[in-house]
Amino acid sequence: TAFRALYKELVETNTTLSAGSCTLAAERMAARLRAAGMADAQLTLFADPAHPREGGLVAVYPGTSKTKKPILAIAHIDVVEAKREDWVRDPFTLIEEDGYLYGRGTLDDKAMAATLVDTLIRFQQSGYKPQRSVKIALTCGEETNGAFNGVEWLAANKRDLIDAEFALNEGGGGTTDGKGKLVEQAMQVGEKTFATYRLETRNPGGHSSVPRPDNAIYQLANALVRIQAHEFPVEMSETTRTYFRQAGQGRKDETGAAMVALAANPADKAAEAIANRDPFLHSNLRTTCVATMLDGGHARNALAQRAGAYVNCRIFPGHSVDAIRTELARIVADPDVTITALAPLRPSPPAPPLDPKVLGPAQALAAKHFP
Repeated sequence: TAFRALYKELVETNTTLSAGSCTLAAERMAARLRAAGMADAQLTLFADPAHPREGGLVAVYPGTSKTKKPILAIAHIDVVEAKREDWVRDPFTLIEEDGYLYGRGTLDDKAMAATLVDTLIRFQQSGYKPQRSVKIALTCGEETNGAFNGVEWLAANKRDLIDAEFALNEGGGGTTDGKGKLVEQAMQVGEKTFATYRLETRNPGGHSSVPRPDNAIYQLANALVRIQAHEFPVEMSETTRTYFRQAGQGRKDETGAAMVALAANPADKAAEAIANRDPFLHSNLRTTCVATMLDGGHARNALAQRAGAYVNCRIFPGHSVDAIRTELARIVADPDVTITALAPLRPSPPAPPLDPKVLGPAQALAAKHFP
């Protein structure tokens, strides 16, 4: 199908930070929109000269209303690094097996990006005339903290181009019981704060034939084991409490009952233990911190003089990056392990309101399509 060809082209365009090009992916999507009949004036390709491979695309499909502001839909087209030796299949070849699609970015977030482009193509081909103008922004920089961020660049440099009544981004999703009955339809209205910390130990070192009682690698390992063993306490905001209550009611199982119980009483340890079996629910109940990368040592026959690790935390709204750094130091309980929060340091966002102007139409659509 036309969509499958578009989707395949996007997935098979490498958009990793190290070797790929979001700019090329954006150009290919613009070419498809142009081929469908959209004018050059409706398509804006952009790239910062300092980051020529990290560009993006804004496409505008005009509406009929002179008073209603546009709708903006955003999708990121960059993907996480993918080493061929770590994959059974080529990560940059779209492969279908047993009803599943494989490839880097097939879900996050090129499925959404391809759907948005395909939607504008269908609008153009059918002559559809929406009341509001529909804008899509395909951007780079979502997957790599500290890299060039296309959304931030547009907000700072092309604010009028992306001006809208509201924006829809990735993050929602739903599940059914396998027979077509809706269990839940979730809409993401906010995110935890993303923060990475560098843990480092140093040591005089020496030759491996004469081990020392203190060792930089073991010292770091002990710190990481302490972090692994620590579980941050349960917290709930209006958003997560509402999710646990309503999604739990739809599940009709032991986990669903535990979700409802936690929404009513976050201190219910029995309900927490059941919910914690599900990694997704466990993570939504608290701040999480996990080691993601290691480095250290300089020779196979020498005692390490330095060892380091990166710990990535997803911070529950209401806590600062520095407060979690202090908590990590308390957990590690070793003043000789340095803990540094890495830039960019983003402020903790407030818990988002559950706006009925946004949630109302979403609930109505879910009820219509999944009665």
